[in-house]
Amino acid sequence: MSPQSAAGRDVPAPRHHVLSVLVENRSGVLARVASLFARRGYNIYSLAVAPTDDERFSRITVVVDVESAPLEQVVKQLNKLVNVIKISELDPRDSVERELMLVTVKAPVHVRSELIELVGVFRGRILDVGHDELAVSLDEHPARLDDLEELLRPYGIIDLQRTGRVALPKLERTPSTGLRAAG
Repeated sequence: MSPQSAAGRDVPAPRHHVLSVLVENRSGVLARVASLFARRGYNIYSLAVAPTDDERFSRITVVVDVESAPLEQVVKQLNKLVNVIKISELDPRDSVERELMLVTVKAPVHVRSELIELVGVFRGRILDVGHDELAVSLDEHPARLDDLEELLRPYGIIDLQRTGRVALPKLERTPSTGLRAAG
């Protein structure tokens, strides 16, 4: 039986898994991680790397195409790398994901206000205005970026850059048991 949406349409199984990999902040670590994927033939859908609040560590957020390799295999191989501290799979239902998109789109005067309104609907920002172009920024869930990109295509995309996903686990919604009410 295939998964179904509320409207009764078939919903495909997710093709991608998001892994948050905490690594030592040392030269060559990213190269070792990337070469592990290349050697094993695993497909990386997106990759983002940045330092954490502790300068000793960096976080690699990698979106893995699960059709190229079973997730368990990817995690086992990553765990073999010396500089890998911790690997967490971030389920989309239990995490917050964001991606940044910068896009330059054709914007002649007769459609400029229409484009500005469209960007506003998505809560994007106009970063720069040229003679017949607009530079737009949007940081959102990747699916929302896909939606805006598709709507901008008919206007004429001149240049587009996306950062790749970053993600963190959602915060707990219940109060911790260590706190007591003042009384």
